[in-house]
Amino acid sequence: MDYRRFGMPDFNAVPRSALLFAVLSGGMLALSFPKPELWPLAWIAFLPLLIAIGRKSPRQAGVLGFLTGMVANAGILYWLNIVMVSYGHLPVAVSVCLYLLLTAYLSLYPAAVAWGMRRGELLGISPLLTFPVLWTGLEYLRSFALTGFPWASLGYSQYRLLPLIQVADLTGVYGVSFLIAFANVLLYRLLRSFIGTHPCPRPVAGLLVLVLLLGGTLWYGASRLKVVPSGAPVKVALIQGDIPQDVKWDPAFQEATVSIYERLTRRAMQEKPDLVVWPESAAPFYFQDEYAYAQRVINLVKGTGSYLLFGSPAYEQVGDRVHYLNSAFLVGPDGSVLGRSDKMHLVPFGEYVPLSGMLPFVHKLVAGIGDFSPAQRLTPLETNRGKLGVLICYEGIFPELSRRYVLAGSQILVNISNDAWYKRSSAPYQDFSMTVFRAVENRVPLVRATNTGISAIIDSRGRMHGTTPLFEEAVLEGSIVPGSEQTFYTRHGDLFAGLCLALTAILALAGFVKRIDQDR
Repeated sequence: MDYRRFGMPDFNAVPRSALLFAVLSGGMLALSFPKPELWPLAWIAFLPLLIAIGRKSPRQAGVLGFLTGMVANAGILYWLNIVMVSYGHLPVAVSVCLYLLLTAYLSLYPAAVAWGMRRGELLGISPLLTFPVLWTGLEYLRSFALTGFPWASLGYSQYRLLPLIQVADLTGVYGVSFLIAFANVLLYRLLRSFIGTHPCPRPVAGLLVLVLLLGGTLWYGASRLKVVPSGAPVKVALIQGDIPQDVKWDPAFQEATVSIYERLTRRAMQEKPDLVVWPESAAPFYFQDEYAYAQRVINLVKGTGSYLLFGSPAYEQVGDRVHYLNSAFLVGPDGSVLGRSDKMHLVPFGEYVPLSGMLPFVHKLVAGIGDFSPAQRLTPLETNRGKLGVLICYEGIFPELSRRYVLAGSQILVNISNDAWYKRSSAPYQDFSMTVFRAVENRVPLVRATNTGISAIIDSRGRMHGTTPLFEEAVLEGSIVPGSEQTFYTRHGDLFAGLCLALTAILALAGFVKRIDQDR
């Protein structure tokens, strides 16, 4: 069958053994992420793919890269079917088709990396340059192309390796991705030289570069971990209500939901916290006009000396239209409502339907409310212990948003979320792993309150000072020190990743010009 007639990779053009090696690479990549979180595999995951590519044509290399991407992304994102079938009420066949479509789109990026690396080799450019640069540059492109989906970038697989990830305050997560990609291609070249198939020039020099990069990164990380943040600690209490997703928006369950959060919050108040945090949409009613329920929420902290941050839907009247918002409200110790922060980066198909006029048969997952609108402004919430930057739901996976909050004066990042959608899959662990980097990048603590877990307290070095299990009621208490510095990353953003993307464009242009010269 000629797959190219349908715009698909032609797997028949590649030896079966090479396809198996590409599948192996994809499987190793998937296993390096939570769960099962076999993070050392990431450092060798590309070896089978690179061996499979060998001296093949750029087209064949692209096919192999695509296959690796399909296997890796399918293994990482399998939980999408749980969400679409259980809560989107899609037929299994439709869910699988949409899941494979997204997987195929994401697999175009590793396909382009493999194609570009092999094309570069034919032009005399070392894979030690092309592979890590292309991988990092295209991983960055994926973070904002088509609204952005930076889920499971390569560096996130190392979130528990604290000395390694401290470099994120310079390069963001992309510096870790670059280092892993560089190590993979260097180990491949050393292996190729060792077995004598295609000797590589100056293997010792390449190994020395890796030792210097890795050693320098670990030395920097160790030195940053020794720094003790200064400032008065803030006592926090995170409330995990464990409200089942299938009743969360049921009006008949509102009373039970409020009662659960009242009970858990009163328990937390025994330790006199400075800040109490409830998850996203913990109050499943309009706090703005549901007076009876709103007053009960306010009375929990009134006169206690504590602030309460909680998620609740909101709305704004703009002309003749009503805009619905996914929001967080802050109530002060005197019972006054001090402010509201609205979600800026909405979940496609979760909170709104893109191209809804063309897709009338597709419905969003959040029931009971019309399509949400994105916030028009970023709003830190101010307490007497510092400003809070509120990341709602999967806003925690977008590093530029956390950075903007810190630039606006936020000294504590608060991620409120509801991971009940994912049930007992790998998704809550993957989601959590990414938020660790937000704290390290900006050197501010991050507290994470979720409906069903994982709630966590993370300090400015990425250390976890308590986490909660999935699907259990919980009160998590601890202390954090507000951030007091602006890192290189905070000031300059994804400069490193942007340079890699610029180099990717230059390499693509050089290859295009070279091709024209060869065709003359």
